[in-house]
Amino acid sequence: MHHVILGAGPAGVIAAETLRKHAPGDTITMVGDEKEPPYSRMAIPYLLIGNVGEHGTYLRKSLTHFDDLKVDMVHGQAVGVDAKARTVTLDNGKVLNFDRLLIATGSRPASPPIPGMDLPGIHPCWTMDDARAIMKLATQGARVLQMGAGFIGCIIMEALANRGVQLSVVEMGDRMVPRMMGPMAGSMIKAWCERKGVAVHTGAKVVEIGRDATDVMKVKLSTGAVIEADLVISATGVKPNIGFLQDSGVKCLVGVLTDEHLRTSAPDVYAAGDCAEAFDKVSGKTIVSAIQPNAADQARVAALNMVGQTAELRGVTQINVLDTLGLISASFGNWEGVPGGQHVELTDADGWRHLSLQFGD
Repeated sequence: MHHVILGAGPAGVIAAETLRKHAPGDTITMVGDEKEPPYSRMAIPYLLIGNVGEHGTYLRKSLTHFDDLKVDMVHGQAVGVDAKARTVTLDNGKVLNFDRLLIATGSRPASPPIPGMDLPGIHPCWTMDDARAIMKLATQGARVLQMGAGFIGCIIMEALANRGVQLSVVEMGDRMVPRMMGPMAGSMIKAWCERKGVAVHTGAKVVEIGRDATDVMKVKLSTGAVIEADLVISATGVKPNIGFLQDSGVKCLVGVLTDEHLRTSAPDVYAAGDCAEAFDKVSGKTIVSAIQPNAADQARVAALNMVGQTAELRGVTQINVLDTLGLISASFGNWEGVPGGQHVELTDADGWRHLSLQFGD
């Protein structure tokens, strides 16, 4: 039996380990599109701060881990899948045949259509190469503008602040972390960040980026303000990395649609992690919940089913815990509430404490 795993992130790694544990004689191929050993993107901020080196971001500390497991590591990017023919085509022209396929390609940064986004000095914070480029430019006192103050953006923001840069953050929503917190909590996080020296612009968008005669970047906002920057970081969200599945025979909505066994619409094709769309028991809908605990659970369930066992996903969960410059916040489940439901809010603004409880009808 030949198992092919597309993606070398947390979901891919855990799936490979689970497959090897339960199918010691099967062939396992894991495809990754970066030259580094599998690493955690969530560890990149700690690399920027200097708490860990590059080796500290690796998902497994032994450099022979996958060789020891007899997992064939292939460098490449999937550009096509033919579910009926059971083949995967890579960007280098190589074609892989599979008996079971796991799609664990994760997310990719969403790049806003802004004039000037292709200028030097503008980076997402997603790959190890991005981190290296950012560390060169985000030096003490450098002027840094970050687009986006969502969950990922706030994690990056903390790392940048710890590097001693002059930081401006632009968020198009009316508050920080608008997909995690309500108006009161989001406004409190903004006030906390401003107190810590970060210039926060909510309700604003970057509309253009250019360079003047002295090669200084000028970032124009929808408010009319113009901010000078040595580095611009795009943290405007992510999307499931599933473009290569067009015409594959695998059904996709926002992500790759899966059932409770992480099976897709195509026989012997599974999906897990940030690219998978699975059932959320709280909302009663299928959602993409791009957090590592869900990726790990989905990977284990998918792998067990790939080797012929019967395992069911208990459902994905919306959980976010955030440390924003020392202010801890968390949201669980349907934090926005439901129509006809009830809610209770308690706020101690001076003590930086806020509690919001949502109840169904």
